[in-house]
Amino acid sequence: MKNEKLQGFIHGFIMSYAMAVGMELYNRAYSMDFHMQSGGLSSMTNEIFLPALAETALMGIIVMIVSSLYGNRLGAAFAARHCPEEHENPYFYRLLRQAGTVAVMCPSMSLVASVVFSVLLDSRAWTDLPAIWLGTVFKNFPMAFFWNFFAAAPFTHWLCGRLFPSES
Repeated sequence: MKNEKLQGFIHGFIMSYAMAVGMELYNRAYSMDFHMQSGGLSSMTNEIFLPALAETALMGIIVMIVSSLYGNRLGAAFAARHCPEEHENPYFYRLLRQAGTVAVMCPSMSLVASVVFSVLLDSRAWTDLPAIWLGTVFKNFPMAFFWNFFAAAPFTHWLCGRLFPSES
């Protein structure tokens, strides 16, 4: 049991930071208007890395806290509601759990980011927070979904598989 808790913590740590680094790189590139240049985000330069990684240090901790408090549980509840784990393909269940978790975590982390980066650091009015938050969710949700499904989760499962080989 103790070993499972440690493995769960390490898995959560890796996943939180894998999501945070991808989202911070995306949002940093977006804030630097790379998406508006010819070539879109393909025109990014290395100047985005240092500020994005600095933001990742803080946001990764917040992702871990929010996912531990309710994000993971609500994602699991979503999967269980639509696909009872014992009756379905475990891979399909895992994908539904990821989708449910992204559906909870993206609006939650977008709210945190809206408060921190737009209201506190950029001095936008608190009264604008609902519009800022909604715009942030619209911008971030597609990236969060696809980054989770095709980069962060596969990387996390691969790395945890190497760190904790199953005893078969």
